[in-house]
Amino acid sequence: MGKLRLTARGPADVGEVWARYTQPRRWAGWAPHLREVQYPEGVIEPDTTGVVRGVGLAARFRIDSLDEEARTWAWTVRLGPLQVTFDHGVEEEPDGSCAWVVIHAPWPVVVVYAPIARYALGRLVAAS
Repeated sequence: MGKLRLTARGPADVGEVWARYTQPRRWAGWAPHLREVQYPEGVIEPDTTGVVRGVGLAARFRIDSLDEEARTWAWTVRLGPLQVTFDHGVEEEPDGSCAWVVIHAPWPVVVVYAPIARYALGRLVAAS
């Protein structure tokens, strides 16, 4: 298994970035590889599940944890036998925010997904 942490800094307010991160209906707005999210809640909650659709793929996911105070959350995405876990967080910076993700997956998946994740993080912290 591989593990890689990526970060992005930008001018968006930490509260806005946290809202973008934790409201699944907004994910496709900053993560263009996602086309649709089917999720029953407006904001993520631990121990809930949904389906995320990308280009030609649909994967089930489970929200594993959420810490509002620390602004961190984690989820596990499954596509057939493949399982990928993501730890996410956002931190306040003097001139905006810093968002990060830790990807836990087989190394080939980490290597392929890292540029996509890096691009999406940049969009996440960009000004609206």
